[in-house]
Amino acid sequence: MSSGVTFTRDGHIARVTLDRPKALNSINAEMDQALYEAWTEINADPDLWVAVLSASGEKAFCAGADVSGSTEGDGRRMALGGGLTGVGGPLLKLRKPLVAAVQGYAVGGGFELAMCADIIVAADNAQFGIPETKVGIIGEAGIMHRAIRQLPHHIAMAMILTGDRITAVDAERYGLVNEVVAPEQLGKAADQWAERIAAASPLAVQAAKDAVLSRLDWPLDIALATRYEPIEAYAASADRLEGRAAFAEKRKPQWTGR
Repeated sequence: MSSGVTFTRDGHIARVTLDRPKALNSINAEMDQALYEAWTEINADPDLWVAVLSASGEKAFCAGADVSGSTEGDGRRMALGGGLTGVGGPLLKLRKPLVAAVQGYAVGGGFELAMCADIIVAADNAQFGIPETKVGIIGEAGIMHRAIRQLPHHIAMAMILTGDRITAVDAERYGLVNEVVAPEQLGKAADQWAERIAAASPLAVQAAKDAVLSRLDWPLDIALATRYEPIEAYAASADRLEGRAAFAEKRKPQWTGR
């Protein structure tokens, strides 16, 4: 039986695909567990340097949680993945960069899932929304906490209080989306972002992500005074030596992630 999620490797790029298009890729308990396992494996594999999250079908990236069945089987409720906490679920931080390729509806938990990415590429038919108040459903509201941090205050509040959606063009204008492309170009655009990230030192990228996100909500003086273990560990890595040697020899570095 399919989990509704596919997970493949393409060199140093991990590909995670939501694959329940007939259900608008809404996330049930099996998909929730499969996503958790995918993020965990990506974190653990030093040869995977960046992940691309996409979805099957044309209508939706993800319509949120599948409310037709229970998601409470093992006490985890919709832990959507890689930084990706879902409603009431445990926090699982994805240490590797994540690129989301979004088409169609990205609403509720699907919008939250997209906001967990470091880079968002959207098809021009994408729509982002927080429908909870409009349909009279409200929970721990992880999506709202993310939206108020990633969007201008009044834009986020308007979405939260009305349940109205915003377009991909508006999302790009508000700084939520990095790039808007035609639907047929979505996969290519997401791959280009992943390849650009994978061309950088993977350990430096991971250390940088950890540093900026771990102190995102702290005062600047504390962030500046903090010592970051991944950055300190990188100083003794083979990749740091390779970067210096490649610079001195004016050649392209050959990263190993070690």
